[in-house]
Parts: sequence; structure tokens; C-alpha cells
Amino acid sequence: MSSHHLLTLSLFSYLLFFTSFTPISAALSSSSPPDSSEKVPLGLYYESLCPYSANFIINYLFKIFENGLISVVDLNLFPWGNAKIRGNNTFSCQHGPSECLLNTIEACAIEAWPDLNKHFSFIYCVETLVYERKYPEWETCFDKLGLDPTPITECYSSGYGNELELQYAAQTNALQPPHEYVPWVVVDGQPLYEDYENFISYICKAYKGTAVPNACSDLALNTIPKEKAYSSHPISYREEATKSTLSKIRSAITSWMEQFDVAVAW
Repeated sequence: MSSHHLLTLSLFSYLLFFTSFTPISAALSSSSPPDSSEKVPLGLYYESLCPYSANFIINYLFKIFENGLISVVDLNLFPWGNAKIRGNNTFSCQHGPSECLLNTIEACAIEAWPDLNKHFSFIYCVETLVYERKYPEWETCFDKLGLDPTPITECYSSGYGNELELQYAAQTNALQPPHEYVPWVVVDGQPLYEDYENFISYICKAYKGTAVPNACSDLALNTIPKEKAYSSHPISYREEATKSTLSKIRSAITSWMEQFDVAVAW
């Protein structure tokens, strides 16, 4: 990870620790807070070990805490992504058992620390390690942020974390239109599809209140660090969506070949 990222994480941790997790936006913006009913709903449906989800969280989503836009946003995280429910309320995850573990740990963090700044700081730390390919070191985030691991370990070991994950599964599977990949970003009820990296502009357009943050200026909208993204529209498809796409391609090729009496074998 670059020295810039390390400095950013250190500064983020410092602010959270020494302000007892008071809203970062209060420290970064002197404007009066908007009414909660005016806040723009922002939902992130993701999975913990997806590199594109980690990229979005640490290089894009974090910006709304840094620039004060969080003051007009109602952010909710859904750590389930492309996981699948199996029999007896068990589930499997796209990136294996380690992802199921971290999905559940992050679900427990959201439950144990309802304060957004507190659970987001933990998830940001874990996803930074995912981004660095050091996710087995996720427990170091407790010490880095001065957090007591007890509520998280109790949540996970008791099985309550699994119950939370099944709730996130229900919420993710109830999306209309259904999610096709992760990260799946929804602003004010509308999915952004592959334009999710520009989520700030959608938030600004959706915000109808009077306490307009500076981040919604034209200059601020051009500061999203595109060079830090993996590639254009980085996404991780659901297995079903991938199969559906391949099926459509295969069908189209078969139809074309049949027009020319070409033998087809799959």
C-alpha cells in the first residue's frame, strides 16, 4: 500500500479515536446539519473479499467522510454480495470460507457499533487489508482503532452473526431490480450500475435540502481519484449472471452458425 494510503488510514484512525467517534463531518464542515429526512439514502451491497468492493470502499466511499458529504447521506452497508444460501440456513460465498468469515465479522461490527463512524472505520480498516492482500491480519484492526473485540467475537461465536448475514441475504435478494454484480451501489433507491464510481454526483443531484455541502460543487465532483481504480467499471458478477451472459452469447453464436450450416458442438 502506498504511503499516501497509510497516512490517510492513520489520520482517519486518529480522528476517530481522539473524538470518541463523533461524526467526522462535524470536524470537516461548519455548516448546520441537515434534517435527517432530507438525507439521501446510499446503499452499498458488497462482499468482503471482492477486490472491486475493497477498492470502492477505500478509494471512493471514504471520500464522503473526508469531504463532509456524509452530513447529507444516510449510508447503509450490506455485507453479503454474491453469496448463496444453502440448506439449514447455511451459506457459501463467492471467494470461499474466508469471505464468509469476514462478511459475518463486518455484519457483527455494524450490529455491535451502530454509530456509522465507528463501524465504518473498522470495515475500512479490514477492507484496506483486503486491498493489500493481507486480510488474514484483519484482527489487527481492533488495536489500530482502539476497539474492544469482545462484542464481535461474541456475535460471531454465538451464531448471531449468521442470523445477521441471513438478514442481509434477504435484503440483497429483495433488490428491485436484482443486483447483478458487486459492488452494487444504490442512491435514493436507484442502482447506479457500472457508473457507481460517480456516486457523489448522483447524491448531489438527489439532495433536495438547503444545507448543500461544498463537495457538491463542480470542482469537487472532479476530484474522484480515477487513477486509483482497478479498471473501467470494475465489477464482480454473480455466478448466475455470468452463466446467463455466457448462455446468451452461446445462443447467438449458435444461431449465426446455423444460418451458414456450420456444425456446432459445445
